[in-house]
Amino acid sequence: MVSTPGVVIAAPSSGSGKTTVATGLMGALRQAGHVVAPFKVGPDFIDPGYHALAAGSPGRNLDPVLVGDDLIGPLYRHGSAAADLAVVEGVMGLFDGRIDPQFNGPARGSTAHVAGLLGMPVVLVVDARGQSQSIGALLHGFSTFDQSLRVSGVILNRVGSTRHEQVLRQACEQVGMTVLGAIPRADELSVPSRHLGLVTAVEHGQRAVEAVTAMAALVARHVDVAAVAALAASRVEVPAWTPQVAEPVAGGATVALAAGRAFTFGYPEHAELLAAAGAEVVAFDPLTGTLPDGTDALVIPGGFPEQFTVELSANEVVRRQIGDLADRGAPVHAECAGLTYLMDDLDGHPMCGVLPGSAHFTERLTLGYRDAVALADSAVHPAGARVAGHEFHRTAVTFVGAPESAWGFRNGAGAAVTDGAISGGVHAAYLHAHAAAHPSAATRFVAAAVARRAEPSSTAPSKLAGWRPPETR
Repeated sequence: MVSTPGVVIAAPSSGSGKTTVATGLMGALRQAGHVVAPFKVGPDFIDPGYHALAAGSPGRNLDPVLVGDDLIGPLYRHGSAAADLAVVEGVMGLFDGRIDPQFNGPARGSTAHVAGLLGMPVVLVVDARGQSQSIGALLHGFSTFDQSLRVSGVILNRVGSTRHEQVLRQACEQVGMTVLGAIPRADELSVPSRHLGLVTAVEHGQRAVEAVTAMAALVARHVDVAAVAALAASRVEVPAWTPQVAEPVAGGATVALAAGRAFTFGYPEHAELLAAAGAEVVAFDPLTGTLPDGTDALVIPGGFPEQFTVELSANEVVRRQIGDLADRGAPVHAECAGLTYLMDDLDGHPMCGVLPGSAHFTERLTLGYRDAVALADSAVHPAGARVAGHEFHRTAVTFVGAPESAWGFRNGAGAAVTDGAISGGVHAAYLHAHAAAHPSAATRFVAAAVARRAEPSSTAPSKLAGWRPPETR
């Protein structure tokens, strides 16, 4: 059982240039004739968008915290099945991950953890600014800290001059580290950022395409791409994950999936599992479009709605459609940005009015993994279901009334908190979960859509019936 060979692009710390090098390497390898499978360690939704542009195939995530160790190999094989080479971009520093005193080994969810699970070589991207011979000590430490890990080479980034490069290369040779490339500081590329990180590739449009093209050219010019490809290996000896459910739902259902520039934070496996459960998944853009004909259920993933409040509010037709769908008791699953879109308003701009209350942008970033429990039955999970999820937002919501909360967990400070709301067929919360770890949720959601479609609309009114955006009440 041979798995697709690959390399992990890691760094000693965040800000070293991993995304530029990994994305550029994907593009350069593709230009060299490889079919490249792109991956990102962790729950990041932004980098995979750039990876997809570079590789020409969907960017996927590998996160042991969200899906467990046992799914990493199968998900890797699923995402790389059609490729001859994979590039896995790491997260933060090589050994940085979830702090868990009970976990024996590299930090859970770290790049080192995932590289070990895949049996894959690591290439370090080192920011060489302000460094000279000391880079040898840094590389020696990273290559020997975990003897089970293979640090197979280094790419020097932000090199100041020809002389600087010579000194760095000598230091690397002294500790036996292969230099795979040296990127001059003057040639460095940067992608515009905002409060949650990079601007999304979908949102950035043609500028994102141009940036990815430039990254590929940069790497092709300064990195020995063939040597990197020659290092590629993996030791995944388990079957590929497949989007299968225990029992597909008969009858079919049309599940509308919000997409476009405002809603880009979703995992590809979610739509794949919904389809496996018997649904026809149809994407639409709430900025400009309407719900697909015959919509039975709705999924609204995360994203940046606070950047598009005017445009989202201006599409009154789709807002009313979503309100009507929720009033009929149809299943609606919303995460993070989706939650704010369902509120009466976002920063004073009328939204869908499905959930009574307001959402507003804040200066506080809420970020971190959460071990959550479902507090009530919903179209997505039964009460008591447990998931590992992730929060990543700068908005907050204030409900009018007291809807049933979707999740309960302890936040980063250890305080018990609740998250989101369940009402009628609506399940909306800030928490992001990975569908591959909970395939029964897809079946439950599609089954709820089919069952609700079969019921007379007058027999099971939504708890939210009567609510509309202020200007349509």
